[in-house]
Amino acid sequence: MGIARGEWHPANSSRAIPAVLREDGSLLVAAEEGRALASAVPERVEVSSRVGSIPRRVSFPDGSVFETRDNEGIDTYLRAKRGHRSGLIHRLERFHPRLIVMTIAVILLAASIYRYAVPVLVEVAVLVTPPFVPELIGSGTLASLDRTILKPSELPEGERQAISEGFAKLAEHSKGGQRAYQIYFRDGGVIGPNAFALPDGSLILTDDLVKLANGDREMILGVLGHEIAHVEGEHSLRQLYRAAGVAALVMLIAGDVGSGVEDILTQGGALLALSYSRAAEAEADRRSVELMRAAGYDPAALARFFVVLKDKLGDHSDASILSSHPGTPQRQQDIRNYAAELEGRPQAR
Repeated sequence: MGIARGEWHPANSSRAIPAVLREDGSLLVAAEEGRALASAVPERVEVSSRVGSIPRRVSFPDGSVFETRDNEGIDTYLRAKRGHRSGLIHRLERFHPRLIVMTIAVILLAASIYRYAVPVLVEVAVLVTPPFVPELIGSGTLASLDRTILKPSELPEGERQAISEGFAKLAEHSKGGQRAYQIYFRDGGVIGPNAFALPDGSLILTDDLVKLANGDREMILGVLGHEIAHVEGEHSLRQLYRAAGVAALVMLIAGDVGSGVEDILTQGGALLALSYSRAAEAEADRRSVELMRAAGYDPAALARFFVVLKDKLGDHSDASILSSHPGTPQRQQDIRNYAAELEGRPQAR
């Protein structure tokens, strides 16, 4: 009795021979034009489970394999011989309610892992990260950005020197001290007016932001103080680990999606795509106020940055420039309130 048509592959060979799987008495036979290619009693033959329309494999004891797309023919034979039912995955595909339940369960599990497990793992990863890792990420990121997005600064040397001197005075009051930070001036191109910190203490300041300040150097220093705070709080490192954790979670659920985790940790563009949490931004704002006050600058200078953004870039709404940042009007008020609060405290020495 013919069961299914397909191809027979000899053991340890990729050669394919058109064949028919048939039942011959008590034997299961793969045959070519009446010539038996392989045979065995059914109990010694392994048949792969049905998964959608993927070809079925019938493995003989001698190592040869019969392969066919005739799933119905194979299932009909197995049901007659063994009371066989289709494979679990195929049954789930056909039983939609159960598949829906399993899908919901997977989504809930993934959400729980993201909500509870990833934050814990991120904190552990930050704690055990050796010093060379932030340095490696920082140098690799800057090199990558210089190759792809950033260009050499066109600011006058005197302007860069004045900002650098003010920054050094500001950094003296940070946890790592002046030596822990290095400022880099760059033409940001498509990035526009921006400043951002890398995990190793490298701070990139774009020409557009300096021009936007229109000579208000304390405003620029307020922004740089904000970026120092991100380094002190290891915010960028946390965001990178969090992104890597999400990528790993996707790989766990969906299978291999390539070198996603490695790319996130090594490619500079990933840092620009990450945004800090509202809590991290608020913490950095407050720390900027503290550093500016300690250095003898206007502690609320950072608030002027948001005024400029609103006036010159059209951010007139309560919405933030980036969705994960607090709205700029609220940030301005919070910065001024904290600066006023510190006025009643003695200077830290």
